[in-house]
Amino acid sequence: MKSPKIYAIVCLVMAFLSVNTYAQDKRPSREKWDQVSMQGTVTEINAETKEITLMGTDGGLVTMTAGEDVERFDEIAVDDVIKFEYFTYLKAEFRDPTPEEVAEPVQMIAEAGKAPEGIDPAAVVGAVVKAVVTIEALNRPFMVATVSGPNGNFVSIPMEDEKLMTELHIGEVLILTYAEAVAIALEKVGAVEE
Repeated sequence: MKSPKIYAIVCLVMAFLSVNTYAQDKRPSREKWDQVSMQGTVTEINAETKEITLMGTDGGLVTMTAGEDVERFDEIAVDDVIKFEYFTYLKAEFRDPTPEEVAEPVQMIAEAGKAPEGIDPAAVVGAVVKAVVTIEALNRPFMVATVSGPNGNFVSIPMEDEKLMTELHIGEVLILTYAEAVAIALEKVGAVEE
């Protein structure tokens, strides 16, 4: 009589473990290099670090560092409309962060992937960072997900997979390995009129 109960308990434990294991790997990782050219409005500038936060025409935010080749950075002000160009590398891991990642949510890593042929990663991206991030906004009509990192920086990620976009939810935590965006070109277009 005891063996059917034990068998039932073992089956329940196995079912729980298999569901719990699935939750660890919510979906496959995604990896991508991209060259981005767009126009946006300056929302914030940190002159000391040469970081600039821009809002694109779709409302997405991106924080980037102006590269060494960017001239006349000091002439750019909040509310200016600028054209900008930069490269990005992203790898999204849809899993729960490890205790180590929770304790240290931002980690500099040596390498994260290969640059596309003909591109020198050191020339077009800054440090490669692995971070625990949170989905802040999902613009499904425009297929854009915006995440925030532990330091308050934002990045808007163009999405290509409609199914994945419907599976994501605001507040979801994931692991994002990315090359910090370094602007390779900034061109002032004008200022927003009040």
